Amino acid sequence: MKLNAKYFDELTTAELYEILKARAAVFVVEQNCVYQDVDGVDYRSLHVFYESDGTVNAYLRLFPKPDEEGTVHMGRVLTVQRGTGLGGVLLKDGIRLAREKMNAQKIFLEAQCYAAGFYEREGFRICSGEFLEDGIPHVAMELTL
Repeated sequence: MKLNAKYFDELTTAELYEILKARAAVFVVEQNCVYQDVDGVDYRSLHVFYESDGTVNAYLRLFPKPDEEGTVHMGRVLTVQRGTGLGGVLLKDGIRLAREKMNAQKIFLEAQCYAAGFYEREGFRICSGEFLEDGIPHVAMELTL
């Protein structure tokens, strides 16, 4: 399995297709949540993903948080095969790459409530009350680097 970290213009069409396919499989089909995944943010994002044989197995995106200098927004965090530990590896790589490639001083994300503990294990802290995003309970979280 290979780790990739590419800005939008560096992605091949096959990589972009596989990223969007994985995001749709997890966030639209599996979670039965109809929402607009292709939101324009991909153009300014660093796409971090593990792939093998052309298939995306784990993915997240990083982009500068508007109006917050030094803060990087992490989102669309997913693994296709759960229970393998790949999600934790991806999260650690995402944190490292936010620091190395984007000079992040802080990382912000909006976590589905059931996954908050996953992020807390890497030092993220809840910084909001619970809110609904596309009908799913979420909390905002931050990690100071």
